[in-house]
Amino acid sequence: MRADRLVSLVLLLRRHGRLSATALARELEVSTRTVLRDIEALSAAGVPVYAERGRHGGFALLPGFQTELTGLNHDEALALLVAGSRRGAQVFGLGSALASAVLKVVDALPESYRRTAAGAAERLLIDPEIDLLARRSTEEELPDDVVAEVRRAVFGGRRLRIRYAAKDAEPQWRTVDPIGLVTVREQGYLLATRDGADRTYRLSRIVSAQELDEPAQRPDRVDLDRAWQERSTRFRAGEDQVVVRLKVRPERREELVGTAVAVLAEDAGVLEVAFQDARHAEWAVWRSSTGVEVLEPQWLRAALRERALAVAARYEESDGR
Repeated sequence: MRADRLVSLVLLLRRHGRLSATALARELEVSTRTVLRDIEALSAAGVPVYAERGRHGGFALLPGFQTELTGLNHDEALALLVAGSRRGAQVFGLGSALASAVLKVVDALPESYRRTAAGAAERLLIDPEIDLLARRSTEEELPDDVVAEVRRAVFGGRRLRIRYAAKDAEPQWRTVDPIGLVTVREQGYLLATRDGADRTYRLSRIVSAQELDEPAQRPDRVDLDRAWQERSTRFRAGEDQVVVRLKVRPERREELVGTAVAVLAEDAGVLEVAFQDARHAEWAVWRSSTGVEVLEPQWLRAALRERALAVAARYEESDGR
């Protein structure tokens, strides 16, 4: 729609300061003639857009010009309001900032969108604290001052000194080069390097943090999604990984595969699946009950048999009392 394109044009000029008709046409995926017509329409509507001629010329807005968010359609406004209900920002200490931003967005919306989008947002719930099985999600306690210091170092590109408490260990100081922050199921992680080696730290285990004056040794650009996948793969493919060959019923396949590290082979209902370790393998197969039968290794078959016998014996004792 042309109205959406006009708003996009104004936002592009606000973001970049000055753009040529050719650059605007490329960004908006229209012809330069269309851009010129849109510029004329904006001027006629009272938007202070002007042209600067010359080699480095283009179109720009008068300094200080502000726009309202009248270009948002209903679904876009709803998406912004729903974003305010996500708890991911809480993990990084940005919850209050997100709430404030959403209030400003709501205030800037046209009245009709404000009423309908706010009403619709009340009918959507994202990541509730309790699921259908009454399991409560675990929320980590993160000191605001620690998270803020970590966040400043990540955004500022400076080295970070943290006092970190690894599992079952006393807190120790270490200096790292921060790369980025990741939140997974309400748990926050700092991705960093230490002496050139990849490191991943749980934010909840950082007891204290100090941003240093030295610049961080890290690339200018980073693909956090890819970095997280690579680290997750290395973590799951540890020395204790177990490969299991098993038969699985179709109705149990998705559940089993969802808990595994990887599916290595599959043929006519027989799968070769990798689990993180022996304990993980036994737990995953046991929860699938009779929908899964282990073919190999034999030690896992024996472990499952012993567990089943122990359960049966417990109920036999109960019946005899």
